[in-house]
Amino acid sequence: MLNQSAEGQANKNQNKMDEFMLIFRHQDGSKIASPEQMQIWMKQTMDWIGGIAAQNKFIGGNGLSFDNSKIVKHNNMVTNGPFGEIKETIGGYIIVKANSVDEAVEFAKGSPVLQEEGNSVEVRKLVKGDGLH
Repeated sequence: MLNQSAEGQANKNQNKMDEFMLIFRHQDGSKIASPEQMQIWMKQTMDWIGGIAAQNKFIGGNGLSFDNSKIVKHNNMVTNGPFGEIKETIGGYIIVKANSVDEAVEFAKGSPVLQEEGNSVEVRKLVKGDGLH
């Protein structure tokens, strides 16, 4: 059990953590896998997120639909998307708290998305009122 000063320091360190978005890039799973495989992937993902949440470092996240997607480009040109010639697209994201980008990368390495070749998890620090963005 932590003593009060160690507990206070742990809370202080937790408050100083940055937030990172883990962006999942992958194919539309419903086009490459059976409903049973999709359920397996979903359980693996929920278990992985549960592990992050157990450390009190999960903030939130969402999956993104591949259906009814549009891209708005320069001069208000609208296309169906996000597909085109790309094999993978953004399928979802989560936001985590971490002491460093390296810690956020360690979370990303555990993502079930990475089981399929060509998939990736992009790790980006969220910018909040830094006066630059």
